[in-house]
Amino acid sequence: MRLILVVLMAVTGLGGCASQVLTLHTLPDETPAADNAAAAAGAAAFAKANAAGSSQTPSGANPMDADLGEPDTAPPVTPADAPSMYTYDPLERLNRFTYRFNARFDAAIFLPVTNTYLRLPGPLRSGVHNFFDNLGDIDSIINYVLQWRWKFGLRSLERFAINSTIGIGGLIDVATKLKLPGPPTGFATTLAKWGMHPGFYLVLPLLGPSTLRDGLGFAADYATDYGIDLGHLYRGDASWALGVVNAVDQRAHISFRYYSTGSPFEYETVRFLYVRQRLIQDGVLHDNAPRHRPPADAPAGK
Repeated sequence: MRLILVVLMAVTGLGGCASQVLTLHTLPDETPAADNAAAAAGAAAFAKANAAGSSQTPSGANPMDADLGEPDTAPPVTPADAPSMYTYDPLERLNRFTYRFNARFDAAIFLPVTNTYLRLPGPLRSGVHNFFDNLGDIDSIINYVLQWRWKFGLRSLERFAINSTIGIGGLIDVATKLKLPGPPTGFATTLAKWGMHPGFYLVLPLLGPSTLRDGLGFAADYATDYGIDLGHLYRGDASWALGVVNAVDQRAHISFRYYSTGSPFEYETVRFLYVRQRLIQDGVLHDNAPRHRPPADAPAGK
């Protein structure tokens, strides 16, 4: 039950929401060349002002030390320590088109259906969310084993066993109440664990921001669920209905709204934050191993 199924089924789901008024918002025109030029000019002006301010401070001194009365003990930051401001996005033109498609689909279909879903009683929505989270523990069990993280794999197995029995098929998250948290994982994290780089940035239809590695991981997780077909939930007519419910429930737990700030740099901001988050997570996975530091001017993700 993955978001990729939502195109056909969300349209069908709108049959029960005929009273919902659907509107297409006008999206701001994208002018990446002009926007980037303006950003570069602003950065240059900021750097010039910063340099002028620092010239009035004694060499090697921290401007804040005068107020704090304490020496600056932090190690100096070099350009190599700063993350690259560029992201590897060779498919940028296609990604921008997909991003705008996702924004229009979200405004016209996804959010109206989600808003209707949010009117349901809270306990019912919690049960639906817990049910799909419990199914997700199957992927976590498999991938924690593939990552050789046996402790987390055993915990995910315990969670699945407890919630599937005492929790009435996963409708009640009993495991969390028993202090058994289970951070989810998937095949994308498994690939990262064994050294695969995130790869180029990718915007997937309906699914949103991704990378080459995350896209492969999503496909592998779906293939795993389809192959196991627990309770015959992933094949047949029931899988379509459950896929739609799962997609709507996931969207209901995401506060992001396209173009809510009106910023002309939203695409760049989302891309920057998403890829940096993945790189930080990779660093945590390999915390005890030597890391390869790419050149400071190399685009992130390349």
